[in-house]
Amino acid sequence: MDRRKFLTTAAVGTAAAPLATPAIAQDVQQWKMVTAWPKNLPGPGVAAQMLADRITTLSGGRIEVKLFAAGELVPGRGVFDAVSEGTAELYHAVPAYWGSKSKGILLFGSQPFGLRADEQVGWLYHGGGQELYDEMYGQFGIKPFLCGNSGPQWGGWFRNEINSVEDLKGLKFRTTGLASEMCAKLGMAAEAMGGPDMFQALQTGALDAGEFIGPWTDSALGYQQVAKNYYWPGVGEPSSAEECGVNAEVFGALPDDLKEAVSVACESLYNPVWTEYTTKHAASLKKLVEEDGVQVRKFPQEVIDAMGEAAKEVIAELREDDDALVKRITESFVAYRDSIGAYMTYADNGQMNARAAVMGY
Repeated sequence: MDRRKFLTTAAVGTAAAPLATPAIAQDVQQWKMVTAWPKNLPGPGVAAQMLADRITTLSGGRIEVKLFAAGELVPGRGVFDAVSEGTAELYHAVPAYWGSKSKGILLFGSQPFGLRADEQVGWLYHGGGQELYDEMYGQFGIKPFLCGNSGPQWGGWFRNEINSVEDLKGLKFRTTGLASEMCAKLGMAAEAMGGPDMFQALQTGALDAGEFIGPWTDSALGYQQVAKNYYWPGVGEPSSAEECGVNAEVFGALPDDLKEAVSVACESLYNPVWTEYTTKHAASLKKLVEEDGVQVRKFPQEVIDAMGEAAKEVIAELREDDDALVKRITESFVAYRDSIGAYMTYADNGQMNARAAVMGY
C-alpha cells in the first residue's frame, strides 16, 4: 500500500465558528467529526469513517456526520479542544493524546503492562471505569465513549539493534501517553508526533526509533522503508483504546433515542475494529518479513524487566497525584487490573500457553 495516500499536512486548519447548537434542517442535524488521523489511514482512519457512517445510519439519518481528517478543519492534536469548545460536535482519537489535560485521562487509553483490549472495556463496563471516564471528561464539556481498540501495539521500529538497557539511554523515540513516562525513566528522549511525521523523522535521523500502532497501520505509513528492526513485545501499550468524544451540551440536548443511537454506534464498533486490527496485523506482518526484509526482534529480558520497573514507578506516582480524581481513577484501574490479571493466569493466559506449547504458536 502506498504510504503517500495517507500523508496529509500537519498545518493548523482554519477553525470554524463555535457552535451554539448543531445546524438543523428538516429535523436533520449536521455534525462535524474531527479526527486525529489522515483520511482512511488503515486502522484508525478507517475506523473513524465507520463510526461516522454508523451514527448516521443508526440515527435513521437524523444525524448526518461529516468527517474531517487531521488538518482539514483543525490539527489532529486539536480535536479535543475543538469539541470541548463547540467548533465540532465530535471527534475520533485516543485518550493517550490528552495527558496535558490530566494524567488521569491516560489510563482510559493504555497503560504500560496494563489491560488488554477485552480487559480495558471490561473495566469500563463492569469495573466502574465508565463513571470515572464520564466524570473526568465532563470537566471539559465532553461525553466520552470507547469505540475501538488496536489490540497489542508493538515495541517499535529501531534503526539499530537493542541489546541492553544501556542502548536505550539518550535514544530519541516516538511514543505517547504513559509509555512516554516509562521511557523517560529509562533515559530515553520520548517525543510525541503524528504517524506521518514519525516517518519523516526516522528518515532524516531526527528519531532513532519509534512506535505507532502495529503492522497493518505501520506498513501503510512506510516505516519499513527507513527502519528494519521491528521489536516486540509492545509492553508500553498492551492495547490502545480508540474513543469518540461528543460535545456534552450537544449530546445532552438529543432526545433519548438519538442518545442511544450514538452510544450504540460507538459500543457496537469496539469488537469489529479490534478484530480487524488483529486480523490485518497478522497478514501485514507476514508481508513485512517475507517481502520487505523486516527483522522481527524481541527485546532482551533485561530491557523488559527495566521497563516493568519503570512502569511500576509511573503507576505509583499516579496513585499519589495531587488531583483526587486522578487518584480515584488509578485505584480503580489497579484494582481491576489485579483482579482480572490473577484470573487470566488460569483462563486466557493458561489457554494461550498451552496452545503455544503444543502448536508452536
